[in-house]
Amino acid sequence: MAQHLLAEQNVMSNKRRQRRCLVVACGALAKEIVALRSQLALARSGSVSGPGALGSGEEVMTLQCLPAGFHNTPGKIAPAVEEILRDCAHEFDSVFVAYGECGTGGALDDVLKRYGASRMTGAHCYEFYAGGDLYEQIIEEQIGSFFLTDYLVKNFDRLIITGLGLDRFPHLRDDYFGNYTQLVYLSQTKDAALLQKAFGAADRLGLELRHIHVGYGGLASELEAVTKAVAKAAPGKIAPSPQSIEQLHVRG
Repeated sequence: MAQHLLAEQNVMSNKRRQRRCLVVACGALAKEIVALRSQLALARSGSVSGPGALGSGEEVMTLQCLPAGFHNTPGKIAPAVEEILRDCAHEFDSVFVAYGECGTGGALDDVLKRYGASRMTGAHCYEFYAGGDLYEQIIEEQIGSFFLTDYLVKNFDRLIITGLGLDRFPHLRDDYFGNYTQLVYLSQTKDAALLQKAFGAADRLGLELRHIHVGYGGLASELEAVTKAVAKAAPGKIAPSPQSIEQLHVRG
């Protein structure tokens, strides 16, 4: 009798581990994805009621993030994503990569094909935050547009000034940014302090600032779509020891 109950508990435990999505994301999107995970009731859907609830007590999404510094070294993105997928993609029913093409020259898409994974629509986060139409409009109006998001504004000194060596070689500013005509701040939150910092960033680069509040844009809609699809799909076979949705992994 005890063995029968134990076997039944194991079956129920395995069912609870099914229909899960692994999201591999750029570290620059970590805060936004965590916020969306809460808004869309993806973390522990059984504890949240309403239209966003995707199941009953299931862990719908597991998040792993790569270093945001890969923004400056896109050649590292595809190998790092492949390392994660090679290690644990088989444990999940679906894999979604929260990157655009991001300057990988097709290497990221080649990795995703090998593992049957999907990614964000568009070339980069600026496009899926703004939406394709708005992004194209901005570029058509001023092709020399340099973009920042909330994360990049917050980390402007580390990723842009120090990351590009402008703290040591300030004369390189014109080499990097001489052909740009404006800095476009695509904000996810309405934060007066960040907006002020964006003005400071534009001034340091010698550019005019254009601020457009876009919220989470396509990141929200695509993340919701892929996780809902997983939650509604028929159960699949996955490994018996999933990572907790409460853990946020940042490699590097």
